Amino acid sequence: MLNCNEIQKIIPHRYPFLFIDRVEEIIPGEKAIGYKNVTVNEYFFQGHFPGEMVMPGVLMIEALAQVGAVAILIEENNKGKLVYFGGINKARFKRKVVPGDCLRLETQIIKRKGPFGLGKAIATVSGQVAVEAELIFAIENKEKDFSKGK
Repeated sequence: MLNCNEIQKIIPHRYPFLFIDRVEEIIPGEKAIGYKNVTVNEYFFQGHFPGEMVMPGVLMIEALAQVGAVAILIEENNKGKLVYFGGINKARFKRKVVPGDCLRLETQIIKRKGPFGLGKAIATVSGQVAVEAELIFAIENKEKDFSKGK
């Protein structure tokens, strides 16, 4: 299991754009399962939506991409690199995510060719699908240093 500090050693995301609290399962290069505990204190609830707080769908997709990035970047030959979005296919939003929800994030890498690949991603709350999508990604070949957290 990876906690927040360990996740930040793998991917460059930081507050306010780190959307994974922990990762409980990783198969390097193949799959990762993580969690986002959605709290009333999230910055995006200030405007989305006043009177009915709902986690933006694009941020759920981003959380799924971050979990997928952990699966890719934990591989020895990808340490210190970046993973970029190449596209999003078949995204479907099926359930609102609100404060108090624990979002389970699972991204499975289903295809890779060189620095490019495709992941199948699904986020659930209490076993109910909140969002599912296919995520296209590209791995940057140049290594970066994220250790300073800046």
